[in-house]
Parts: sequence; C-alpha cells; structure tokens
Amino acid sequence: MMQLGDLAFGAASIGNLYREVPDDQARTVVERAWDAGIRYFDTAPHYGFGLSEKRLGAALAELDAAQTAIISTKVGRRLAPRPDADLSAVRQAFVSPEPYESVFDYSYDAVMRSYEGSLKRLRRDRIDILYAHDIGSFAHGDAHPALFREFLDGGYRAMRELRDSGAVRAIGLGVNETAVCIEMLNAGDIDIIMLAGRYTLLEQDPLDDLLPRCTARGVQLVIAGPYNSGILAKGVRHGGAIPNFNYEPAFPEIVERVGSIEDICARHGVQLAAAALQFPLAHPQVASVVPGMGSAAQVDQAIALMAQPIPAALWAELRQADLIREDAPVPA
Repeated sequence: MMQLGDLAFGAASIGNLYREVPDDQARTVVERAWDAGIRYFDTAPHYGFGLSEKRLGAALAELDAAQTAIISTKVGRRLAPRPDADLSAVRQAFVSPEPYESVFDYSYDAVMRSYEGSLKRLRRDRIDILYAHDIGSFAHGDAHPALFREFLDGGYRAMRELRDSGAVRAIGLGVNETAVCIEMLNAGDIDIIMLAGRYTLLEQDPLDDLLPRCTARGVQLVIAGPYNSGILAKGVRHGGAIPNFNYEPAFPEIVERVGSIEDICARHGVQLAAAALQFPLAHPQVASVVPGMGSAAQVDQAIALMAQPIPAALWAELRQADLIREDAPVPA
C-alpha cells in the first residue's frame, strides 16, 4: 500500500476557492506544508481552472526537485476556454485569472488530454495518483447511469492504460458519495478512493458496506472533508452562525448531534476539530486525511490538531452516548 502520511495537503484553496489568494500566499502555504513534513499533495484541473496545479507545480519545482512528493490530481472535468469570462467573479466556486471553466467529460480522449495537461502544469515527470473527479449521482443526478457507462467505456480505460504503462502508480475515484464507489468496485479494478465527508466523526455508514469491500480488495481510502464542510471544525457552541454541513446549512438534528459531541470533547479538554481530524485515521484502510489548508496558519493548526492527545475515555463516552458507532475503530 502507498505510504501517504496521516496528513495531506489539499490544494483547492490555492486555486482561489471562493476568494482570491495572492501568489506569494499560495507559495507560502505550500512551503509551510513541505517544511512541516507533509509529502502528499492533492489537486485537480477544476481547482481554479488550472491555477492550483500551476501554483503547486511552481512551488514543488523548487522545494522538491527530486520529485519525492506524492502528487494526485483528477480527470473527468476538462478545461473549456472561456475568453469572455469575468475573471473577477466567482465561477464554479473559484475566482481565477485563468480564462477557462470546467466541463464534465469522462471520455477516453478527454482523460488522456487532461492527464497530459496536468503533467505540464505540475511540472512533473509523472503523477502518482489519478482520480476520476465527481462521478456519481451526487454530482449528476439522473444523468449518472449514462455518464458512468461513458466512463467505463472511455475514461476508465484510459486510466487503466496509464497505470498499466507506469505513467501513474494508482487510479481511483474522487467523490462525495459511497454508492458510486461500490458501483465502481463491482465494475472494475481501482487502487484508492478519495472520499469527501462520508466517513467522519458524524458519519460512519461506510462501515456497513464500502469499508469492508475496500478491506477485502486492498483499496486504500483518503478522507477529504473531515470536518463535514466546517461544522466539525468550528462546532456549534461558539454563539455565532452555525457552519455548514455537507455544503448546506445544517439541519437541527445535525446541530444537536455536533453539540453533544462538542460537549464531550470539552469535558475531556479536547478540541472538537482534533477529534474530527484524528478519528478517520483509526480505520486501517484510511491512508490519509485532507483538511482545508488555505494559509500557513491553517497548516500549523492542522499539525497541532493532529498531535493533540485524546484520552481513550473520550471515545468511550462518545460510544456510550451513541454518538459514534460501537464498531468504529478509534485512535489508540
């Protein structure tokens, strides 16, 4: 299995996610992550329409001339020219100077072109992990069956060829749902899944189906979105606005559950965000977690949260209160 390190760097923020990030700040945050020992960096053409890959590639070209870092990027969203785009506006969640927007395309040719474009932007001789980006009903609704067939016949075939030739080390999915992961495991051979938000301190349903299948097949998981869109980072007891859950305003039952978890953490002198960040890593199939890191301060915070001691009594109390599942592995 690939050794990714417990903590990974997600490069969506340096693609100007929701707001502009100056070039020097983007460089600084990558440098801080590198200096902190992080060696797995994840990006995608969609993040800033190539901007994230360009910035990550420029920084690592100096920091990692030997190309020892593990890099993952994604395919399935090709960059379409938009010469008339308003580059100062938020487009598909990014404020980017790149005159493109991303268009879903899971065809063979699109995946091959996407891979070649990523290599150039990243300034790498190879890409370690290639994920199919946002395939599934969560992103595509009723269009999913046709797109999934297009992917199996085209894009997945391209990914297999790239892996079989040694151009990439591992292939998989980068998604927000478990259903398409199971569908893919039934249909073909993948090595790794980046799963956003579905195996967290709030959600452990993958213990029923996905995680046992991954264990049986030797498929690694990378957990993105360990804070469930922010609510597990900030909590609900601070008196301010309630953070989002799963990209939307949190339902009252979610707010109540987070509050109960937060209260138990407080009784044990543990930050809610520390418990949220460390929890997924206890499962043996989880290779890494990817929290948001948009600044050097957030890198430092993630390192500190990962190192925060958590007493066994906290996990025991969460189990006793039925706030995490009895069969969920917990950190030692």
